[in-house]
Amino acid sequence: MHSGKIKKIMRERGFGFISDTDGREVFFHQSGLVGEQMDSLKEEQKVTFEIENSPKGPRAIGISIVKEQTDMS
Repeated sequence: MHSGKIKKIMRERGFGFISDTDGREVFFHQSGLVGEQMDSLKEEQKVTFEIENSPKGPRAIGISIVKEQTDMS
């Protein structure tokens, strides 16, 4: 499992890029989102994901938004 932040979103085209914690930029398509829609994504939002090799290079799949935990103390 990888983690990173949404770097760029191209909503009208259905894809974007994630900047992972290793500094790599990874392509994602809206079909790789889990339980989310493109409209709910924001740049700089934290996500977790898997990487698969596609004919055009690495691609993020199984993308989930990291829910911010609130301090209940």
